[in-house]
This record gives sequence, C-alpha cells and structure tokens, in this order.
Amino acid sequence: MTHTHTRHLPWKWLAPLMISTLVAACGGGDPVLGIDGSGTTPFVSVTPVAPPGGSFVPLGVASTFGAFGGSAGMTNDGPFTVINGDIGTTAVSTAITGFRNNKPGCTYTVVAGVNEGVVSGNINTAPPPPTGACLSEGTAATEAIALAARADALVAFNTLAGLPGGVDAGAGNLANLTLAPGIYKAAGGTFMIQGGNLTLDAQGNPNAVWVFQMAQTLTVGGPGAAFPQSVLLTGGAQARNVYWQVGSAATINAGGGGTMEGTIIARTGVSFSTAGNVAITTLNGRALSLDASVTMVNTVINVPAP
Repeated sequence: MTHTHTRHLPWKWLAPLMISTLVAACGGGDPVLGIDGSGTTPFVSVTPVAPPGGSFVPLGVASTFGAFGGSAGMTNDGPFTVINGDIGTTAVSTAITGFRNNKPGCTYTVVAGVNEGVVSGNINTAPPPPTGACLSEGTAATEAIALAARADALVAFNTLAGLPGGVDAGAGNLANLTLAPGIYKAAGGTFMIQGGNLTLDAQGNPNAVWVFQMAQTLTVGGPGAAFPQSVLLTGGAQARNVYWQVGSAATINAGGGGTMEGTIIARTGVSFSTAGNVAITTLNGRALSLDASVTMVNTVINVPAP
C-alpha cells in the first residue's frame, strides 16, 4: 500500500509579526488559533474585513479579467480554450490572436477548430477594431479600459509584493504541502509546485487568505513537462482569496492538464500548457501580466465572483 504523507507548515514559522501583519493588511479582525485534524499541528485562521468588492486586495478594473496580456497581447493555440470573463491588452487588437466573443464580427485571428478560444465577456484593446464588422471593440473606449486594468493590476502587484512577514514554505517547492492561511515568500526568488499537489486549507474560514510572493518565477507542473500538478482548496478556501505575485514569468503545467487556483499577477508573462497538448488546463482565478504576453493552449479560466 502506498501512503501519502501531508506536511503541515510548522507553527514556529508563522511568527506573531506575520500574523499581526496579515490581520492588519486585511483591515482588522482577530487571529484564531486552533488544532487541525491530526490533533497536533496548530494553524492560523484570520477573519479579515474585506474591502469593497469582497477581495483581499482590490483589483479595480482588472477584477473582471480572466487574462490580461500587458502591452504585448495574448495568444491562444487550442480549440478548447474558454475564458469566463474579460480579456485584453494595452496593445492594438492584432496583438490578440485565437479568440472571439459573441459580439458581431469580433474575432481575433481565429481559425475555426484550430485556435478558436471563446470569451464570455469583453475583449479590450487599443484601436483599430479586429475586423470591419466589429464596431464595439478596438476603440478608444476599450483602450481606456485596458489602460485602467493595467494600472490597477500594477497597484495590486505592488501591494502584494510589499506585504511583510512572508515565510518560505518547502524551501521553494510547495508540492505535497498543506498550508494554513498566511503570507509565503520564496527566499530564493522562485516558487514551484513539482512532484505533488499543493493543498490550501482554510480550516472552515471562508475569508482565509494566502499570498505567495516571489521575486522571480513560478513554475507549476513537473518534474518533466508531462506531469501536471494542481492547487487544491479545502476547508472552505476560495480561489478569490489566493494571490500569486510573480516578479518575472509564470509557467503553468507546460504539458497540459491540472488545476490552478487564485489570481496570478506576473511582471513578464504567464503561459498555460504548450502547443499540441489536448488536456485542459484550468485556472480558477486570473492571469494578469503587466508587461509581457499571456499564452495558452486549451485553457479554461473561470474568474471568481467578487
């Protein structure tokens, strides 16, 4: 019989400074100490006073975006991509390829059955419109929305990066950990989830918040591209309360498959899967890139409710 061992973050790592900082950053509330199911490992549960909109870090205009490709655009290379939310870029409409929504004529370099990603919401870019028949996108108005989304995402990025008190769980590899709510910072600059899944346990608190800070990269999946990994939510944890602040690029399951949770705000791009992979990669959250592009293959993104 194969036994799966779950490691819980040691209590000594959750210093009082980090606890008080997280509570203060959430706008108040009292930390509650308890015992998890093993009867031995303490956990921390905070009850934040959420700002308007319900999220821990206000995302402003960016909150409705499932993906945002900075000033470089977005590319889809699969027929099964679905974005349940808005997408956009501050670049021109031709920087978006492989997407369409239900607005008349609003298709962005789509080849039916090859790269036809469906967007439930709006596609916001700078002019010109993607086609002559698309009268509602690729306008000055959609450019203004994209610029506002980028500005709000930058504010959120800096807010997340500035939260003090983060601890390095798993020496940079979050695989096979079960983490209590808190702020986690990669001491070496990078976080990965390779060799097992990551579990986030809210211990019954639906307002529990996780912030992951890294100066460089986030890599989910592996070792080896063929092994997808997932982030699992338990104990009432919600995707809208999980944040990944990535100083450079995020790579999510290069071999396809797996489920990611939370809002990823990356400086230099986010990629999901790679060309030729059919397995669906799912993100319950947002992929917001400040400067570089967002690329995806057969990816489903579900924007969390506020």
